[in-house]
Amino acid sequence: MRTPVVAGNWKMNPPTAAEAVELARAVAASAPAGDQVTTVVCPPTVWLSAVREALGADGVAVGAQTMHFEEKGAFTGETSPLMLAGLASFVIIGHSERRQYDGETDERVGRKVASAVAHRLRPIAAVGERAEERAAGATASVIDRQVRAALANLDGLGGTGLVIAYEPVWAIGTGDAATAADAQEVCGQIRAILRELDPEAADEVPIQYGGSVTAENAAELFAQPDIDGALVGGASLKPEQFETILRAAAGA
Repeated sequence: MRTPVVAGNWKMNPPTAAEAVELARAVAASAPAGDQVTTVVCPPTVWLSAVREALGADGVAVGAQTMHFEEKGAFTGETSPLMLAGLASFVIIGHSERRQYDGETDERVGRKVASAVAHRLRPIAAVGERAEERAAGATASVIDRQVRAALANLDGLGGTGLVIAYEPVWAIGTGDAATAADAQEVCGQIRAILRELDPEAADEVPIQYGGSVTAENAAELFAQPDIDGALVGGASLKPEQFETILRAAAGA
């Protein structure tokens, strides 16, 4: 059995450290106990230290929203995997907003995933098609390309801690989530690719759905056989809604 992973991607929110700490504590207070679900909060890099300190060593995990693949160097504004040591145990890689606004390529995503694994960080590798790609019937080819590129520099999947997040770009922040059946179709495709690449370890990799996940649609999504949690955007900033999503994952 795979443990569902529900991660809240706070994006560029909230604006102050005090608000970040308050939000993190609210999530921790309502997160399901035990090992039914892995709860992760991903604050902006500048708030990682304050959130990590507020949460303590146990319970809710902390994730970064991105990182560089190099350990050090002349990369202005970047954060290295060494800098995340002790602050984060997860890191989102290849989110569509990073791909769209910061020029993150498939090749760089693959290098970052491998670097995260090498530095004992659990990568949440995000993949997903744009609206025009979906309209052109290219979803399967886009997913195939992105998944294979993300894993290209790994020798195998076992013990990597890898998580894959399927986030159709057209659904992110739009309120237009994929249907549970559509999400399962793509997540099933991802699982098939994983089994091709590493038959022995493929079934241990959690696959999340992301893209307008809400308290209302979470349970139906988590009932699908290849959906193991969610990468949550806007709803993760609302503790009551996020709690409902977490409990839906724990009960799936």
